[in-house]
Amino acid sequence: MLLILDVLTTAGILFVVSIGLLAVFGVLKIINFAHGAWLTIGAYCAVVAAQLGLNPWAALPLAFVIGAALGGLAELFIIRPLYRRPLDAILATWGLGIVIGQLITLGFGRDVQMTTNLFSGTVEIFGADYSAYRLVALGAAVVIGVAFALTIEGTRLGLSARAVIMNETLARGLGIDTARVRLFTFMIGAGLAALAGVLLTPLTSVDPNMGVSWLIGAFMLVMVADASFLALGVACLVFGAAQVLISTFVSPILGSIAIAVLAALVLRISPKGFSRA
Repeated sequence: MLLILDVLTTAGILFVVSIGLLAVFGVLKIINFAHGAWLTIGAYCAVVAAQLGLNPWAALPLAFVIGAALGGLAELFIIRPLYRRPLDAILATWGLGIVIGQLITLGFGRDVQMTTNLFSGTVEIFGADYSAYRLVALGAAVVIGVAFALTIEGTRLGLSARAVIMNETLARGLGIDTARVRLFTFMIGAGLAALAGVLLTPLTSVDPNMGVSWLIGAFMLVMVADASFLALGVACLVFGAAQVLISTFVSPILGSIAIAVLAALVLRISPKGFSRA
């Protein structure tokens, strides 16, 4: 049971980290390599909240708002002029991530920062203690997933976003403001990334480069999902299980690279990844 919980909570954490990147990739058709930087921004929002003596949960809405606002500025002034040059747009997001990392270093230094734990303690399950926060993180993943699905399926923005994903030229011909859809999608993606950064703070150290390692896994998961929300959930569950099992029974070092290796194998066999199903 504890192993199953490890698999489920790991899958939930991977989903939270990847969903913002998937949203941007699906609509804008570019991989946002600044995604790791937005994770880091969210984590440092938790640091600032702790320094100000705020309730640690206040960092969640604070991170989403700040991430979305900065994401909107980045889309307007950096990414939007490069849509017709997708390779340049990808390189621009990579450079943006580096700049953000350096600005964070300038403001907070390179030292590991401390935050207040969002939820502490353990829960007894079948006679063994299990991290209460990992269960909270799993619940947060479910809430974010449901909210994202409802946004995509039940709002005008979601309808417009799906139209842009399927055929942007046709969507524009039908009167959809695709520039506005791109802007709001990037803002939501950046906000979700910053939100994920706060949720990661009890699980990892907070430093200016913390987002880089998470970016690699998120990138591979999104490539396997191929802009499909359901496929991302499946990929997080399958690869999260592989990571936990390999780390537990073989080696934590091999477990840390399991997602990248398995995703590469899946894409080699099926270029569309799990979305083909």
